[in-house]
Formats: sequence, structure tokens, C-alpha cells
Amino acid sequence: MTPAERGRIIKEARIAKKMTQSEVVGSFITRNMLSQIESGNATPSVKTLEYLSQTLDIPISELMPRGDEESCPESGADIYRLVRAKELLSGREYFDAIEAIGEENEWGALSDEFYAVLARCYLGLAEETADTDAVRAVEYARRAASLSEKGLYANPALKDEAVRLQSSLAERLSRYYAGLISDTP
Repeated sequence: MTPAERGRIIKEARIAKKMTQSEVVGSFITRNMLSQIESGNATPSVKTLEYLSQTLDIPISELMPRGDEESCPESGADIYRLVRAKELLSGREYFDAIEAIGEENEWGALSDEFYAVLARCYLGLAEETADTDAVRAVEYARRAASLSEKGLYANPALKDEAVRLQSSLAERLSRYYAGLISDTP
């Protein structure tokens, strides 16, 4: 889907709902930005597309590239991967979400969004494995903390949560190993 096609869909939906550009944008984006999106001169972020989808009652799938990743142009493939990763993340399918994102050198313009999703995935993995594999959970939490500092969407609260989990797991492991030593004859 070209930016002009996407803009046409958005504009037609806005007009069908008898809304002005100012009514659509509210305080989320500027009216000028919506005008550029509708004319095909700007490519909105995924977050903006999600907002417009909800506001104009357009299924998000109508605003996203169609088909699989290989059939999308480069920027479309990035958006496709991001949307897919977010779906997997919301379903708590952390490994699949990480795999959908791919390698950092493949990210293109959406690297900030990918960092944010990855940080949440690794924190989710850390929480899931905390009771069964504390060593691996510590590594996942460390990775979440590191990723949460990167990009435009750096998240200090997520970093704090990951560090707290690391500390709690490290304390538990310390007690476990100390118990092993004290049990030695």
C-alpha cells in the first residue's frame, strides 16, 4: 500500500463520519500532520495508525501492508514485523515476538519501536521463568533493562522493574548457593 492509498482511505473514512481534521486529531497529532498523511506526503507511525484506526473505525489491517513480509516494500515490511511482534507480545508469545522482530541491522526506521517491544518481551520472559530457571530469568531481566534505555521510547519504569527483578533473583540465588555451601560436610 502506498502512502497515497493509505491517505485516501483515512480521508474517505473521516469524511464519511462527517468529521473535520481538527476533530479527528484531538490532542494526539497536529491537524497539519493529518493533512500530510491524507495527501500521502507523510508516513504515520504505527501508534498514529492505531489511533486513526480507532478514531475513524477503520480496521487497522486496512491501513497496514497486505500479504506477508516478503511481499511488502522495505518500510512496509518493518511495519508488518512491528505489528506482528506487538500482537505476539500481547498474547504473551515472547519468543515468537522476538523472532518476528529479527536482527537489529534489519530494523530500518522503526528501531525505537523495536527496542520498546523487545524490552517488554525480555521482561515478560524474565517474569515467566523466575520460578523455574532463576539464572536464565536474571539474564532476561538484564537484557530488558539494557533495551529499555535505548531509543526514543526509553522506559525508566520498565528498567526499574527489570532491575528489581534481577536483584530479587540474585538474592534468591545467593541464598540457594549459600545453603549448598553450608550443607557441605
